[in-house]
Amino acid sequence: MSTELPPVAPEVLAEAVENLTARLRKKLDAATEGCAGGAVLEADGTVTLRFGEDALVTLRPGPAGTIATADQATCSCLLAPRCLHRAAALGAAPLADTPPEPAAEPEPGPAGDPTAAAADPTGSTEPAASAAPAGPVGATVPATPALTAAQLRAAGALWHVAAEALAAGVTAGGAVVQAELLRAAHTARLAGLIRAEAAALRVVRGLRAAREHRAGQRLGDLTDAFRELLHTAGLLAAGSADPALTGTARRAYAPGGSLQVHGLCREPVLSATGYGGVVTHLLAADGTPYSVSDVRPGGLARARGAGSASVALGGATLDHAGLARGGLRIVGATVSPEGRLGAGRGVRATPLPGSAWTEQPAARLFARPAAEAVAALLADPDAAESTLLGCDVTVVGAVGEHLLVRETRPDAPLLRLLPAHPHPELAHTENLRRIASYPGLQLRVLGRPDLDRTATLRPVAVGPVPSAEHTLRLPEEWLGRADLGYDRLQGAHFPQGAAAPVPLPAAEGPDPLADSPLWRVRRLLETGVAGGRRAVAEAARGTESLAGASYAPLRRAGLTAAAELAAALAAEADRRPRDVFGRLADPSPDGYAWAWLAAATHLAAAERCLIAASWAASPSAVPVSGR
Repeated sequence: MSTELPPVAPEVLAEAVENLTARLRKKLDAATEGCAGGAVLEADGTVTLRFGEDALVTLRPGPAGTIATADQATCSCLLAPRCLHRAAALGAAPLADTPPEPAAEPEPGPAGDPTAAAADPTGSTEPAASAAPAGPVGATVPATPALTAAQLRAAGALWHVAAEALAAGVTAGGAVVQAELLRAAHTARLAGLIRAEAAALRVVRGLRAAREHRAGQRLGDLTDAFRELLHTAGLLAAGSADPALTGTARRAYAPGGSLQVHGLCREPVLSATGYGGVVTHLLAADGTPYSVSDVRPGGLARARGAGSASVALGGATLDHAGLARGGLRIVGATVSPEGRLGAGRGVRATPLPGSAWTEQPAARLFARPAAEAVAALLADPDAAESTLLGCDVTVVGAVGEHLLVRETRPDAPLLRLLPAHPHPELAHTENLRRIASYPGLQLRVLGRPDLDRTATLRPVAVGPVPSAEHTLRLPEEWLGRADLGYDRLQGAHFPQGAAAPVPLPAAEGPDPLADSPLWRVRRLLETGVAGGRRAVAEAARGTESLAGASYAPLRRAGLTAAAELAAALAAEADRRPRDVFGRLADPSPDGYAWAWLAAATHLAAAERCLIAASWAASPSAVPVSGR
C-alpha cells in the first residue's frame, strides 16, 4: 500500500540535485510530481518507490525517522547515485526540521564565566574580508564586530540564490531552484548563520506549498518569507555582524540560577512537518515569561495527549495540566534565549501551589491597555511569538470567521478573536464558537496578538472577569482559567440568563489595513513572488498596470514613499539592457532584488503602523484612506 515519504534533510536533497546533469535537471520537476503516491512501506521499515522495471529507490530512515545521510537513499539503476529517480524521490519527500541542539547543562568557561564566547563556528582563522557584495546605495555597515570570511562568502552566496529565486517566482521555482536555496542554506548553517538558514528553509517550504496548491497556503506568507530572507542575507553579505541577524542555534541554554515560576496556561503545538506536543507558559515573580515545552514527532495524536504528559524537569512530579495551574521552585535552572526552561543534569524542581490570574504576577498582564502591550510587541517583533497579552473583553458576537469582542475600557476598538490553531480536532474553534453564542459575556482573555492582521488576537486561555456578574463559572479545580486548546467549555460553565443587550454590527467595521491603498504595493510584490520578475514587468506595461495614474491613490493618501518605491520596482523589473549583439548587458538579479526588498520593507513598516492604530482607537477614529 502507499505511504508517506520520510522527511529528508535539506543538505541531502541539495546534494542529490547538484549531482544531476543539466539534461536530467530539466526533467526533475516532471519526475517528482506524483511519485510520492507510489511509495510503499516495507516490513523492515524502509520505504520503496519503483520507477519502471529497472529502477527501485529505497529510503531507509534513521532512528529519528528522517533521511539524514546520503547513503540512506539508494537506487538500483546504473546511474545511481547520480540518477533522476533518487533525486525525484528525495524531492517528493517533506523537508526535515533542523535537529535541535541537545539540552545539556552549560559548562563554565574560563575563570568560571559560563557565558564565555564560543569558538568561531566556521573553524576559520582568516580575517574578515574587506570587500562584500554591494548593497543598496546609502547602506551603512557597522565596523565591529566583523564577520569571518567564511560567513561573508556564505551570506553572499545565499543572497545570490535568493535573488535568483525571487526573479524566477513560483512558476519557475522548481526543484532545481529549491535545491540551490537548500545548498546555500546548509552552507550558511555551517558558517554559523542560523537565522539565514531558517529563513531560506521557510522560503523553500513556501515555494513547495505554492507549487502544489496546498490547502491553507497563502501567497502573502511566501512574500513575507522572501522579505525576511533577502533582508537577512543582504545585510550579512554587506558585512553587518548584528547578533540578531546571525542568530543562535536552537535551545542554547545558559545558567538561570534559582527561579520561582507560576503557571499561566498550556497550549497544543502542531507543526506542518509532523511535530506535535505542548508548551506550558509560566511567569516569574518579576514578570519575566518562561515556558516548558515537550514537542516531538507524532503530529496531532501527540499534540492532544501531551497536555496531560509528565513534565520532565528536575524530577518535578507534575504533568503539564498541573503545571499550567501550579508552579515550580527551580534550583540550578537552565534557560534558552527564548525563555525555555531546560532539563539539565543539575536542575532540581519542587512543585508550588498555583496562583489565580487575579494575583501577582499574572495580574500584571491584565493591568495595562492592550494597545500599549501591542505597541511594545511591534517594537520587538521577534518577541511577539513567545509573548502573551491579557485583556478583559465583552463578547459582541460572531461575524464571518471572527468572534468580535470589545475591550472593557472607554473608546476601545472591536477586537477580532481567531483560533490559536484552526485544526478541527483541537478544542480552540469549538470553544470560540460556544463563547460567541453568549453576547454580553465578560471574559478575561490571554492570547497572542496576530501582528499581520488588524486588531486580531488568538486566545490560548480564558477566565472570568473579577466582580463581573455575567462571566464564566469555571470549576474550582481549574483555578479560574480554561486552556482553550485542551479544556472544553460546556453549558454549565456559562452564566444563566441573558446579559445586557449588545448590538451586533452588520459588518466587522472598517479595516484600516484592507481599506488603505497600500494593497496596490502588496499586489505588486505578490505578483513578483508568484510570476517572477517578468510578471512585474508585464504588469507595469499592461493597461491595468500599477504605474502612472494608478499611483495617484497612494500619493493622495500621503504615501509618497510607497508610490515611489513601487514605481522604482516596476521600472527595475522592466530594465533589460542589451549590448550591440542583443545579449543581456546586466543579467544579475541584484538590482531587482534590492528594489523589491526596499518596497517590501517599507510596506511592512507602513502596515505595522496601521495595525498599531487599529488597537489604539475605535474604528471611527482610525484614519482610512481611499482605495
